[in-house]
Amino acid sequence: MIKISVLFIAFTFLGCSSYSDKLNESEKAKTPIVQVTDEELIDLVQKQTFAYFWEYAEPNSGLARERYHPDGIYPENDAHVVTTGGSGFGLMAIVSGMSRGYVTKEEGIKRLNKIANFLANADRFHGAWSHWIDGNTGKVKPFGIKDNGGDLVETSFLAAGFIVVREYLKNGTADEKAVSQKFDELWKGIDWKWYTNNQNKLYWHWSPNYNWDMNFALEGYNECLITYVMAASSPSHPITPAAYHEGWARNGGIVSTKTKYNLPLILKHNGAEEFGGPLFWAHYSYLGLDPNQLTDKYANYWDLNSNHTKINYLYAIANPKNYKGYGADYWGLTASYSRNMDGSVGYDAHMPSNDKGVVSPTAGISSIVYTPTESKIFIRNLYENHKAETFGVAGFYDAHSLQYQWTTKRYLAIDQGPEMVMLENYRTGLIWNLFMNAPEVKQGLINLGFHSGKYNF
Repeated sequence: MIKISVLFIAFTFLGCSSYSDKLNESEKAKTPIVQVTDEELIDLVQKQTFAYFWEYAEPNSGLARERYHPDGIYPENDAHVVTTGGSGFGLMAIVSGMSRGYVTKEEGIKRLNKIANFLANADRFHGAWSHWIDGNTGKVKPFGIKDNGGDLVETSFLAAGFIVVREYLKNGTADEKAVSQKFDELWKGIDWKWYTNNQNKLYWHWSPNYNWDMNFALEGYNECLITYVMAASSPSHPITPAAYHEGWARNGGIVSTKTKYNLPLILKHNGAEEFGGPLFWAHYSYLGLDPNQLTDKYANYWDLNSNHTKINYLYAIANPKNYKGYGADYWGLTASYSRNMDGSVGYDAHMPSNDKGVVSPTAGISSIVYTPTESKIFIRNLYENHKAETFGVAGFYDAHSLQYQWTTKRYLAIDQGPEMVMLENYRTGLIWNLFMNAPEVKQGLINLGFHSGKYNF
């Protein structure tokens, strides 16, 4: 996989065998399809997707694997490689699973404690973790030759998960408070200011061998908004608001005046200004950050993400390349596994300007907070009409194409995580409420000039 202007994250969990619905692949394939209500279908999908972060986690660390392949065949023997950012999504998924009784509170606390202990002893670089970590040793597994140190974007996704866990447990039993404190200490140990390299912007990478050679400044708009929010919210190593306004917002250059299908794009999507980027840009930063009634001087973030999603949906209906199946019940382009021209499995950042005829279930499912009706229709179509080829032990597989009658029966943490979390936010708002009510998050957002009608600041 390649970093395509973004961080593609992965996260799985393989521990504890107490999860009540552990079924093997052949048993799942035999499960008859019965008519269910929308609520029952959502719960079924959410519960099955949770297995990625529980049953199929990396066993030693408890963290999310980069990928889970039910057939057991992995590239470069990386079954024990965990992903930092996807693990942040997984922390939110575990909180959701605990709240729903998918696992007991006691089981959840035990897993979260294991994760905190592992991360405390894993390699860190000025407080930040690497993109990939060896789940057996805690040592960095390089994502690239020079990408062998701190990855601030991945770390920001992980840190958002820390906040959610801490807030969920902080008023609980003595054991819960102890685990909450461990995640608070991990959060406070991240030196966000270091990653400005003494400039008014954040940088994605720092390497102990290559220093700032990768030179990837975080400038909007893409999936990295949450990195600035976390950096501004840090109680120990915060950045100044100037880094957000001059770096991320490009001194106002982030604003777009373009429209598509009569919908304003609002912000300039890097490299994708006509239709907007892959849909994970509307998901990753907003798993904890609630876009409802959230504004700053550059955007209304609900309108931004809602329009982005609807443009992606309307593109599928327009279907300019005449791909089989595209339409109101089969849509959603984002980064995922993909089909190469020769039929082999690859990876690509699907979007209207890079459409390969491959639909990623995470795109439509994770967008349910923005397009509930459209997303439910998509989920029902996949489940009722294409279940045999699209639904497995950890929910919907990562990528599917009716055009080519092709499915990759594999999973990625960065795709299963947003599904699990956004389904919870759609149903209860739990993860949004925990994150947005954290005192330092509120203050960080205020410092950057954000306002929230929903959370009264």
